[in-house]
Amino acid sequence: MKTTRIFITLCATAVLSSCGIYKNYERPATIDAEGIYGNVQSGGEQGLGDLQWRQLFTDPALQALIEKVLAQNSNMRQADLRIQEAQNNLKAAKLAFFPSLAFAPSGTISGIVDPYNRDEYKQVMGNGANKTYSFPLSLNWQLDCFATLRNTKKSREVAVENMKSVRQAVQTALVANVANMYYTLAMLDRQHSIAEETTEKWSKTLEMTRHLMEAGMTTKAAVASTEANYWAIRTSTLDLELSIRQVENALCTLLGETPHVISRSSLDSFQVPAACETGFPIGLLSRRPDVKQAELALASAFYNKNIAKAAFYPAINITANGQFANSITGAGIVNPGGLIMAAVASLTQPIFQNGRIRAAYKNSQAEMEVATIGFQQTLLEAGSEVNNAMADLNTDLAKKELLEQQVRSYTEAVDANEKLYRESSNNYLNVLTAQNGLLNAQMSQTTNAFNIVSDVISLYQALGGGAE
Repeated sequence: MKTTRIFITLCATAVLSSCGIYKNYERPATIDAEGIYGNVQSGGEQGLGDLQWRQLFTDPALQALIEKVLAQNSNMRQADLRIQEAQNNLKAAKLAFFPSLAFAPSGTISGIVDPYNRDEYKQVMGNGANKTYSFPLSLNWQLDCFATLRNTKKSREVAVENMKSVRQAVQTALVANVANMYYTLAMLDRQHSIAEETTEKWSKTLEMTRHLMEAGMTTKAAVASTEANYWAIRTSTLDLELSIRQVENALCTLLGETPHVISRSSLDSFQVPAACETGFPIGLLSRRPDVKQAELALASAFYNKNIAKAAFYPAINITANGQFANSITGAGIVNPGGLIMAAVASLTQPIFQNGRIRAAYKNSQAEMEVATIGFQQTLLEAGSEVNNAMADLNTDLAKKELLEQQVRSYTEAVDANEKLYRESSNNYLNVLTAQNGLLNAQMSQTTNAFNIVSDVISLYQALGGGAE
């Protein structure tokens, strides 16, 4: 009776002390997302990152490219296969709660054969073959008394979610890359058009300058300077054509296709959202892939710690065997055979394992601390990226109006200097300066228009947008 009470007391103590290994992961209270955007937080719960990519990128040609990339890109296909692998492992972890069965039938033929067929040999040694057979069925069942299997299953569930986050990260990056390349092409198209228009104007100016020189109204120096600028602009046009070809080839590679011309609209096809709001920082925890992966790493470390803790407690296994055999005793053969059955329940309690179990548990605690620090750091870095992207966008939006005014001023300067040049032929350097200034201003204006688009894309990606 006393022994029974001691056993019950020990079992109750073990169960009560192991309650922690049955808990589900919960986000640590030390993880705080408040204020990580700095001074750029705007809007309420919904922000730019909550938009579907089709809502942000409304250009039909761009949508078709993104859909094609998501369907054909090798990284996306690999991510889908990794998810399948993780789901297979999860299914195996769920089935581990059930008994395992094994069936291994066997048969043996043995005997001594006298090649001379002697009767006296048969009487002493026997002659002919002995046939034995066995049809065993074995069952093994590990009882999950201390949540080892449960925590393994939870860890596999986390692994599946992690692979989904990897896929989301790939998709987000692909959407952003395709959009950036698409609008880079649109920017280069506009710059190429500006360069060609400027080349045509310079061609007319060069022709006019030659006529003035022939009439003795200007010098050869003016013609040479005008001609040098004309050839410089022609050269820049070729550079732009090369850049267009290179970006098209890069986009085709992303599509998994051979190089070809990419159909596209103009840079004006992108409509900047009326309000690029960040939303609350807590949204990053559910949208941004790298933040989700950091938290999933922490959840995985939590369940691994529980598995390491469960190693201190007993392991209970039930094994059952049954077989139909004609060699029941192992010494003789009985025909027909008989049925043999056996069942064993075993309990294994670690007592001294050379410190391995304790070391594994302490390591799992350290890994959980590492994952916690990594989660917090990833969250801070994500907030910094949002702050940078918003600052870039606000700066480029502010520059937009200034560059428009600069282009207007240079346009007026070109018109005024060309008029003076035609009338007096003494201010050709002013014409060259004004035309160069106008070209540079128009190029800068186009680059800034692309930068605004790129800033919105960067902010969208930083907020975790781009997933389905």
